[in-house]
Amino acid sequence: MSDNRDKPPMRSPCRTCGACCAYSRDWPRFTTEDESALHRIPAGFMDLDRGRMRCVMDRCSALIGAVGVSTACAIYNERPEVCRACEPGDDACRIARQRFGLNDAPGHGGANGVRA
Repeated sequence: MSDNRDKPPMRSPCRTCGACCAYSRDWPRFTTEDESALHRIPAGFMDLDRGRMRCVMDRCSALIGAVGVSTACAIYNERPEVCRACEPGDDACRIARQRFGLNDAPGHGGANGVRA
């Protein structure tokens, strides 16, 4: 008899992508954050004049790693609501992945995708 302990833990498809965090210098914009949520984000990662995370070119300053290879968020536990709402495989995900040549959305399989 086999159970889930026999399976290796699934790695988030976002940890090998990061395209959504490197897609636009105008994203991520703060949406529903209150003052206490904004105070938890380190100031160096914010662009309060524009109401968003600070970006370097099209890349969020909190994105660590190489898009399509291995990525992480430097402020994952404090990230804004707009980042929390982003879902692997949704329309925004597919558009961002296409920009980087990562055509298969996470969860949909294929060479660059991850099977659920």
